[in-house]
Amino acid sequence: MHDTAERNVKLFLDIYVNNSERKENYTVVEIGSLSEHLGFIPRNHVSSGVNFIGVDFISGNNVDVVLTDEYRLPFENESVNCVISSSCFEHAEFFWVTYLEIMRILKPDGIFYMCAPSNGVFHRYPVDCWRFYPDSANALLKWGNRNGYNSVLLEQFTSLRVSDIWEDYVCVFLKHKGSLHKHNNRMIHTNLFEYKNGTVYPNDVFLNYDGI
Repeated sequence: MHDTAERNVKLFLDIYVNNSERKENYTVVEIGSLSEHLGFIPRNHVSSGVNFIGVDFISGNNVDVVLTDEYRLPFENESVNCVISSSCFEHAEFFWVTYLEIMRILKPDGIFYMCAPSNGVFHRYPVDCWRFYPDSANALLKWGNRNGYNSVLLEQFTSLRVSDIWEDYVCVFLKHKGSLHKHNNRMIHTNLFEYKNGTVYPNDVFLNYDGI
């Protein structure tokens, strides 16, 4: 995981998970959790008591569940509080199928954090299919709601590169609009990083707009 991806997911966990008023049995699922190098691992940055489950399609460090079908998550409907995926969706040939699976397993007040490249070199693992831009999350949101959900996009932005080549597209979804009152803080309001093309629900006007 490169520098900005590490920073972004840690900030997300601090804002949305570690500082939230949680009930018992709070579960976080990380999609694409394999860590080939014993460096940054998101599970080490959640507060005590959180049930953290790493899933991937191959076994290895930080993987608790090996998927037999990469488009089927082996969890019950509405059983998970939070799903995170970092530097993974660009490698999913049908990421929109994965998105619906995530919505299925999330509880009504559950949240989904996705970070994926908005630029960068071709890097197969085992394939490299996509890059994500400021309208990507809105498209996923419409796809999910067209399939029966009532989700909202809490925030989205593209964080600028630091020492690596990557600009990261970051977005945070809430499964059901009726749970907005449970998530009041936003990453974008911390002023801890530089970003462009950000939005915060319910305003769809871009902050730090960088486009034609």
